[in-house]
Amino acid sequence: MTVQTDARVQADVRPQPAEAEPAVETERRPWGSFERFTLNEPSTVKIIHVAPGQRLSLQRHRDRDELWVALDPGAVFEVAGRRMLPEVGERVMIRAGDTHRLGSAGPAVRVLEIAFGDFDEDDIERLEDEYGRA
Repeated sequence: MTVQTDARVQADVRPQPAEAEPAVETERRPWGSFERFTLNEPSTVKIIHVAPGQRLSLQRHRDRDELWVALDPGAVFEVAGRRMLPEVGERVMIRAGDTHRLGSAGPAVRVLEIAFGDFDEDDIERLEDEYGRA
């Protein structure tokens, strides 16, 4: 369902189940469009750069959810035991407590991360790590 209002297009605005990713709204403008991932809510936004062939620790968080968006081809998402090779622009929602890891299948990659909830780098519980931090 798409709703047209004042040259703005909103993605499906029906209530979503608790497990669904946050509603992403698209607004069209004469010059193109933009996607809004958050609006007036606490969040932390990062772009993670992964060097060629590297990967982050297998980890989980107690106090935050994360939304990942692939910005480059070659990203590898591992979430709750499932391995994904996302297309550019593809999104995945990681819920607090889910195990997850981000990596590169070869080239350097960037991933947009939006964290929802209490953000604290000390909230990382590393389960496996190639750099001796687990």
